[in-house]
Amino acid sequence: MWRPSLLLLLLLLRHGAQGKPSPEAGPHGQGRVHHQAPLSEAAHDDAHGNFQYDHEAFLGREVAKEFDQLSPEESQARLGRIVDRMDRAGDGDGWVSLAELRSWIAHTQQRHIRDSVSAAWNTYDTDRDGRVGWEELRNATYGYYAPGEEFHDVEDAETYKKMLTRDERRFRVADQDGDLMATREELTAFLHPEEFPHMRDIVVAETLEDLDKNKDGYIQVDEYIADLYSAEPGEEEPAWVQTEREQFRDFRDLNKDGRLDGSEVGHWVLPPAQDQPLVEANHLLHESDTDKDGRLSKAEILGNWNMFVGSQATNYGEDLTRHHDEL
Repeated sequence: MWRPSLLLLLLLLRHGAQGKPSPEAGPHGQGRVHHQAPLSEAAHDDAHGNFQYDHEAFLGREVAKEFDQLSPEESQARLGRIVDRMDRAGDGDGWVSLAELRSWIAHTQQRHIRDSVSAAWNTYDTDRDGRVGWEELRNATYGYYAPGEEFHDVEDAETYKKMLTRDERRFRVADQDGDLMATREELTAFLHPEEFPHMRDIVVAETLEDLDKNKDGYIQVDEYIADLYSAEPGEEEPAWVQTEREQFRDFRDLNKDGRLDGSEVGHWVLPPAQDQPLVEANHLLHESDTDKDGRLSKAEILGNWNMFVGSQATNYGEDLTRHHDEL
């Protein structure tokens, strides 16, 4: 995943510590690249009656585990309520369209992101008005300072000032209505910019600022390598570093001018990815649309319920299938 902003939240969640964020915090190298996570680690093996991939894609991994403990009757009843929610979240016409199914799958796959924002909300929303203002976030992250006295009590004041300026710029991009008050969606964009198309330029800008040491607006190969590896005096460059130089030349530097511009940085840290929720939505629609009208009724989904969700019965059946395959 791409390197995040240096925020108190991340230190609170990761280390349980109080205080200002460290100027050295954050992963390096390949940690800058945001790879889309698979919908499930399970094999997509419908042909053998194993629908675990579909269950985890449709529900999310943790909720899929909960369904595996339910009776078939309760599992179907809960699925019926999910169908109603999918339709209400869309056009409410009584059918589940491909777009509504895709939106639901994308929503479930981002549950961990929403959970992390919810866990941080009270830290930032100090006046409990249901929004997070820039002043609240700044003070919660860096501490309160009177105007003109910012970071007077720390050694590396200039570094913290740069971090503050960078966070404010990101906040203003996330704050789409420009009122300097973040809704949950806007705070999510601030904390997880790699997930939002309108934040792409800020991700690229921050990556360029981190690596472009000579400030010419590009990332040279040595700047790219310096983010991955720091050689000791007299030390021979290891083979993996040579491989990274080749990666830079062959795959990162798309126009072959020996450096990365903003477009190439974007292609590197936010690579194009397949729309996995759409692929899975198409699959579920194809397998469940018995009248082939391009949409799903509640009855069609419930008629193929064990592809969408598990239960004690389907879990037992899958265990039997796996056991038989092992014999």
